[in-house]
Amino acid sequence: MSPAAVTPQEVPATSNGAAQTNAAAPLNDNIDEEQLGESPVYLSTEPGPDHDWKITLRGKVIAITGANRGIGLGLATVALANDAAEIYSLDLFEPGEEFQALAVANPKRLHYLHCDVTSEESVIKAIDTIVERSSRIDGMIANAGMTKHQPALNFDRPQLEQLFNLNVFGAYFCATAAAKKFIQLGIKGSIVFTASMTSYRPNRAAPSAPYGGTKGAVRNMAHTLAMEWAKHGIRVNSISPGFVRTQMTYYMNKAPDWNLKMQYYGGMPRLADPRELGGAYVYLLSDGASYTTGIDIPVAGIVGAW
Repeated sequence: MSPAAVTPQEVPATSNGAAQTNAAAPLNDNIDEEQLGESPVYLSTEPGPDHDWKITLRGKVIAITGANRGIGLGLATVALANDAAEIYSLDLFEPGEEFQALAVANPKRLHYLHCDVTSEESVIKAIDTIVERSSRIDGMIANAGMTKHQPALNFDRPQLEQLFNLNVFGAYFCATAAAKKFIQLGIKGSIVFTASMTSYRPNRAAPSAPYGGTKGAVRNMAHTLAMEWAKHGIRVNSISPGFVRTQMTYYMNKAPDWNLKMQYYGGMPRLADPRELGGAYVYLLSDGASYTTGIDIPVAGIVGAW
């Protein structure tokens, strides 16, 4: 029986004599099921009876932006170690020695495509190329990004636009291009954004208000896209790394007050190897995460820096 069908009773008074009221308004008796509309049809991500419950990327084709070095290359390494069929690095720069070494160790499984993620056309072309070559795409890691650490009052408009164009618009173009291809191919794909612990609170060791703003946007975007695209069987999540050892952060642990800061912050007093992030990404890309969407996973060993 619906709440609207219950006969109203006398409303008791509170100790101060005011009448108690229900927080929720009763349903309108005049609204029928046709007015409410039919329930939307969702493409279920629930595993079938023959599902392999091992966390693996076996058979999956994954695109990773900015995977020629740094965090992206570390993620490619871990994805390949977890049986990904093929990894495509979408990057603006030519691959270096580390990328080439990984490609040699994984014949025909690691590829490079020139791509400018700040150009929607470039991203769409790269996704189309992946499908032309591999006949599918199962996952997208929107990882390419940049940072700049300086006082907020010192940023000019071009610096702000550079950060937002790459970190926010680039991530958005990658997600939407991948989602459209998933839908076209009928693939229950997974999208993972690289956010940051600075999306939660300031980085005390190296503050940057604009960078934190871009990563807050990315983390929120993941939540909203997860809600919108669940009906297509597409999962969208993000990872928030802490301090990671890359070419952009090499200077941090060389600062004279580094050891003192680590004692103050607590936790693990070191920068992470990029590959230490990989397990979280592999989980979110895998079918083992079939009921995981719209979340952010912090991967940060230094506890009090944020």
